[in-house]
Amino acid sequence: MNTLKSRLRDFKLSGIYNSLEERLSYAHEKSLSHVELLELLFEDETNNRINNSYKKRYAKAKLTSHKTLEDFDFSFQPSIDKRIINDCATCNFIREKKNIVFIGNPGTGKTHLSIAVAIRALMKGFKVYFTSVAEMLQNLNASRADNSYYQKVSFYLAPELLILDELGFKKLPGYSADDFFEVISKRYEKGSLIITTNKAFEQWGDIFADNILASAIIDRIAHYSTVIKINGPSYRAKNLRKEGGGKG
Repeated sequence: MNTLKSRLRDFKLSGIYNSLEERLSYAHEKSLSHVELLELLFEDETNNRINNSYKKRYAKAKLTSHKTLEDFDFSFQPSIDKRIINDCATCNFIREKKNIVFIGNPGTGKTHLSIAVAIRALMKGFKVYFTSVAEMLQNLNASRADNSYYQKVSFYLAPELLILDELGFKKLPGYSADDFFEVISKRYEKGSLIITTNKAFEQWGDIFADNILASAIIDRIAHYSTVIKINGPSYRAKNLRKEGGGKG
Protein backbone atom coordinates (compact mmCIF):
# COMPACT_ATOMS: atom_id res chain seq x y z
CA MET A 1 0.00 0.00 0.00
CA ASN A 2 2.78 2.43 0.88
CA THR A 3 4.51 1.79 -2.44
CA LEU A 4 1.25 2.33 -4.32
CA LYS A 5 0.51 5.57 -2.47
CA SER A 6 4.05 6.73 -3.11
CA ARG A 7 3.56 6.19 -6.86
CA LEU A 8 0.25 8.05 -6.73
CA ARG A 9 2.00 10.97 -5.07
CA ASP A 10 4.79 10.89 -7.67
CA PHE A 11 2.19 11.08 -10.46
CA LYS A 12 0.36 13.88 -8.62
CA LEU A 13 -2.86 11.87 -8.35
CA SER A 14 -3.80 13.41 -5.01
CA GLY A 15 -7.54 12.80 -5.45
CA ILE A 16 -6.97 9.04 -5.69
CA TYR A 17 -4.23 9.21 -3.03
CA ASN A 18 -6.59 10.80 -0.50
CA SER A 19 -9.52 8.44 -1.10
CA LEU A 20 -7.75 5.15 -1.90
CA GLU A 21 -8.12 3.36 1.43
CA GLU A 22 -11.73 4.48 1.87
CA ARG A 23 -12.59 3.38 -1.67
CA LEU A 24 -10.90 -0.01 -1.26
CA SER A 25 -12.91 -0.61 1.89
CA TYR A 26 -16.11 0.48 0.14
CA ALA A 27 -15.37 -1.72 -2.88
CA HIS A 28 -14.82 -4.74 -0.62
CA GLU A 29 -18.01 -4.05 1.30
CA LYS A 30 -20.11 -3.64 -1.85
CA SER A 31 -18.31 -6.35 -3.86
CA LEU A 32 -17.46 -3.90 -6.64
CA SER A 33 -15.64 -5.03 -9.75
CA HIS A 34 -12.20 -3.67 -10.58
CA VAL A 35 -13.73 -1.48 -13.28
CA GLU A 36 -16.29 -0.03 -10.86
CA LEU A 37 -13.54 0.69 -8.32
CA LEU A 38 -11.43 2.42 -10.98
CA GLU A 39 -14.40 4.54 -12.03
CA LEU A 40 -14.87 5.73 -8.45
CA LEU A 41 -11.18 6.50 -8.04
CA PHE A 42 -10.99 8.49 -11.26
CA GLU A 43 -14.17 10.35 -10.28
CA ASP A 44 -12.44 11.31 -7.01
CA GLU A 45 -9.41 12.51 -8.95
CA THR A 46 -11.54 14.57 -11.34
CA ASN A 47 -13.51 16.18 -8.51
CA ASN A 48 -10.32 16.95 -6.62
CA ARG A 49 -8.78 18.68 -9.63
CA ILE A 50 -11.93 20.71 -10.26
CA ASN A 51 -12.00 21.78 -6.62
CA ASN A 52 -8.31 22.70 -6.59
CA SER A 53 -8.68 24.66 -9.82
CA TYR A 54 -11.62 26.60 -8.37
CA LYS A 55 -9.68 27.43 -5.20
CA LYS A 56 -6.69 28.71 -7.19
CA ARG A 57 -8.84 30.82 -9.52
CA TYR A 58 -10.88 32.13 -6.58
CA ALA A 59 -7.70 33.29 -4.81
CA LYS A 60 -6.43 34.99 -7.96
CA ALA A 61 -9.79 36.72 -8.56
CA LYS A 62 -9.21 39.01 -5.53
CA LEU A 63 -12.91 39.28 -4.72
CA THR A 64 -13.44 41.69 -1.84
CA SER A 65 -16.08 39.46 -0.22
CA HIS A 66 -18.02 36.24 -0.80
CA LYS A 67 -21.52 37.21 -1.87
CA THR A 68 -23.92 34.92 -3.71
CA LEU A 69 -27.16 35.40 -5.61
CA GLU A 70 -28.89 33.36 -2.92
CA ASP A 71 -27.88 36.05 -0.41
CA PHE A 72 -29.31 38.92 -2.46
CA ASP A 73 -32.64 40.38 -1.35
CA PHE A 74 -34.47 40.91 -4.64
CA SER A 75 -37.64 41.91 -2.78
CA PHE A 76 -35.81 45.01 -1.49
CA GLN A 77 -34.83 46.01 -5.04
CA PRO A 78 -37.96 45.41 -7.17
CA SER A 79 -36.46 47.44 -10.04
CA ILE A 80 -34.16 44.48 -10.75
CA ASP A 81 -35.54 41.79 -13.05
CA LYS A 82 -34.40 38.56 -11.38
CA ARG A 83 -34.73 36.69 -14.68
CA ILE A 84 -32.08 38.95 -16.25
CA ILE A 85 -29.73 38.36 -13.32
CA ASN A 86 -30.26 34.60 -13.57
CA ASP A 87 -29.48 34.80 -17.27
CA CYS A 88 -26.24 36.65 -16.44
CA ALA A 89 -25.42 33.91 -13.94
CA THR A 90 -25.36 31.32 -16.73
CA CYS A 91 -22.17 33.12 -17.86
CA ASN A 92 -23.11 32.87 -21.52
CA PHE A 93 -22.14 36.52 -21.80
CA ILE A 94 -18.54 35.52 -21.05
CA ARG A 95 -18.55 32.89 -23.78
CA GLU A 96 -19.95 35.52 -26.15
CA LYS A 97 -17.41 38.20 -25.05
CA LYS A 98 -20.19 40.53 -23.90
CA ASN A 99 -20.45 42.87 -20.92
CA ILE A 100 -22.67 43.75 -17.97
CA VAL A 101 -23.07 47.28 -16.61
CA PHE A 102 -24.73 47.84 -13.24
CA ILE A 103 -25.91 51.44 -12.80
CA GLY A 104 -27.29 52.69 -9.49
CA ASN A 105 -26.73 54.79 -6.42
CA PRO A 106 -24.23 53.68 -3.76
CA GLY A 107 -25.40 50.82 -1.57
CA THR A 108 -28.00 49.42 -3.97
CA GLY A 109 -26.29 46.05 -4.49
CA LYS A 110 -24.22 46.58 -7.63
CA THR A 111 -21.02 45.14 -6.16
CA HIS A 112 -22.90 42.29 -4.49
CA LEU A 113 -24.39 41.23 -7.82
CA SER A 114 -21.09 41.55 -9.68
CA ILE A 115 -19.35 39.34 -7.12
CA ALA A 116 -22.20 36.83 -7.20
CA VAL A 117 -21.91 36.54 -10.99
CA ALA A 118 -18.12 36.28 -10.62
CA ILE A 119 -18.50 33.31 -8.26
CA ARG A 120 -20.77 31.57 -10.76
CA ALA A 121 -18.14 32.23 -13.44
CA LEU A 122 -15.40 30.74 -11.26
CA MET A 123 -17.54 27.68 -10.63
CA LYS A 124 -17.87 27.25 -14.40
CA GLY A 125 -14.10 27.33 -14.87
CA PHE A 126 -13.58 30.92 -16.03
CA LYS A 127 -10.69 33.13 -14.96
CA VAL A 128 -11.90 36.26 -13.16
CA TYR A 129 -10.26 39.36 -11.73
CA PHE A 130 -11.93 42.00 -9.53
CA THR A 131 -10.58 45.51 -9.00
CA SER A 132 -11.86 48.98 -8.29
CA VAL A 133 -11.42 51.41 -11.17
CA ALA A 134 -9.28 53.64 -8.93
CA GLU A 135 -6.92 50.79 -8.03
CA MET A 136 -6.50 49.67 -11.65
CA LEU A 137 -5.75 53.21 -12.84
CA GLN A 138 -3.33 53.81 -9.99
CA ASN A 139 -1.47 50.60 -10.86
CA LEU A 140 -1.34 51.49 -14.55
CA ASN A 141 -0.03 54.97 -13.83
CA ALA A 142 2.60 53.62 -11.41
CA SER A 143 3.74 51.06 -13.98
CA ARG A 144 4.97 53.83 -16.26
CA ALA A 145 7.74 54.58 -13.77
CA ASP A 146 9.43 51.19 -14.24
CA ASN A 147 8.51 50.70 -17.91
CA SER A 148 6.12 47.84 -17.11
CA TYR A 149 3.04 49.63 -18.47
CA TYR A 150 2.22 47.22 -21.28
CA GLN A 151 2.92 44.27 -19.04
CA LYS A 152 0.37 45.68 -16.58
CA VAL A 153 -2.13 46.30 -19.38
CA SER A 154 -1.70 42.65 -20.40
CA PHE A 155 -2.44 41.65 -16.82
CA TYR A 156 -5.87 43.29 -17.08
CA LEU A 157 -6.48 41.70 -20.48
CA ALA A 158 -5.74 38.15 -19.28
CA PRO A 159 -8.89 37.19 -17.32
CA GLU A 160 -11.93 36.08 -19.24
CA LEU A 161 -14.01 38.29 -16.95
CA LEU A 162 -12.66 41.59 -15.61
CA ILE A 163 -14.79 43.36 -12.99
CA LEU A 164 -14.27 47.12 -12.67
CA ASP A 165 -15.96 48.40 -9.54
CA GLU A 166 -16.96 51.93 -8.54
CA LEU A 167 -16.63 53.87 -11.77
CA GLY A 168 -17.72 57.47 -11.31
CA PHE A 169 -17.15 58.06 -7.62
CA LYS A 170 -14.66 60.75 -8.54
CA LYS A 171 -13.56 62.56 -11.68
CA LEU A 172 -10.56 61.00 -13.36
CA PRO A 173 -7.49 62.96 -14.48
CA GLY A 174 -6.80 62.97 -18.22
CA TYR A 175 -4.02 60.38 -18.17
CA SER A 176 -6.26 57.98 -16.23
CA ALA A 177 -8.99 58.30 -18.83
CA ASP A 178 -6.44 57.33 -21.48
CA ASP A 179 -5.40 54.29 -19.44
CA PHE A 180 -9.03 53.29 -18.94
CA PHE A 181 -9.62 53.52 -22.68
CA GLU A 182 -6.49 51.44 -23.32
CA VAL A 183 -7.89 48.52 -21.30
CA ILE A 184 -11.45 48.85 -22.62
CA SER A 185 -10.43 49.09 -26.26
CA LYS A 186 -8.06 46.12 -26.07
CA ARG A 187 -10.68 43.94 -24.33
CA TYR A 188 -13.33 44.91 -26.89
CA GLU A 189 -14.77 41.73 -28.45
CA LYS A 190 -11.96 39.72 -26.78
CA GLY A 191 -12.95 39.55 -23.12
CA SER A 192 -15.94 40.33 -20.93
CA LEU A 193 -16.41 43.15 -18.44
CA ILE A 194 -18.66 43.83 -15.51
CA ILE A 195 -18.70 47.51 -14.60
CA THR A 196 -20.46 49.01 -11.59
CA THR A 197 -21.13 52.73 -11.65
CA ASN A 198 -23.25 55.38 -9.95
CA LYS A 199 -23.41 57.42 -13.15
CA ALA A 200 -25.72 57.01 -16.14
CA PHE A 201 -23.97 56.82 -19.53
CA GLU A 202 -24.86 60.44 -20.35
CA GLN A 203 -22.87 61.52 -17.25
CA TRP A 204 -19.67 59.67 -18.18
CA GLY A 205 -18.31 62.78 -19.87
CA ASP A 206 -18.07 64.29 -16.38
CA ILE A 207 -16.08 61.29 -15.15
CA PHE A 208 -13.49 61.36 -17.92
CA ALA A 209 -13.33 65.14 -18.45
CA ASP A 210 -13.42 64.44 -22.19
CA ASN A 211 -16.74 63.92 -23.96
CA ILE A 212 -15.14 62.47 -27.09
CA LEU A 213 -13.13 59.91 -25.11
CA ALA A 214 -16.16 59.12 -22.96
CA SER A 215 -18.21 58.46 -26.10
CA ALA A 216 -15.54 56.13 -27.45
CA ILE A 217 -15.46 54.22 -24.14
CA ILE A 218 -19.26 53.97 -23.95
CA ASP A 219 -19.42 52.80 -27.57
CA ARG A 220 -17.10 49.87 -26.87
CA ILE A 221 -18.69 48.93 -23.55
CA ALA A 222 -22.37 49.34 -24.45
CA HIS A 223 -22.16 47.69 -27.89
CA TYR A 224 -22.37 44.19 -26.42
CA SER A 225 -23.76 44.94 -22.96
CA THR A 226 -26.62 44.05 -20.69
CA VAL A 227 -27.33 47.28 -18.81
CA ILE A 228 -29.02 46.82 -15.43
CA LYS A 229 -30.31 49.99 -13.78
CA ILE A 230 -31.08 49.78 -10.06
CA ASN A 231 -33.46 52.49 -8.92
CA GLY A 232 -34.06 51.27 -5.38
CA PRO A 233 -32.89 52.42 -1.94
CA SER A 234 -29.57 51.71 -0.24
CA TYR A 235 -29.05 48.44 1.64
CA ARG A 236 -26.57 50.20 3.88
CA ALA A 237 -29.11 52.87 4.83
CA LYS A 238 -31.61 50.10 5.54
CA ASN A 239 -29.16 48.34 7.85
CA LEU A 240 -28.28 51.58 9.62
CA ARG A 241 -31.96 52.20 10.32
CA LYS A 242 -32.24 48.69 11.76
CA GLU A 243 -29.22 49.25 13.98
CA GLY A 244 -30.68 52.56 15.12
CA GLY A 245 -33.94 50.99 16.11
CA GLY A 246 -35.81 52.23 13.06
CA LYS A 247 -35.16 55.92 13.77
CA GLY A 248 -34.66 58.43 10.95
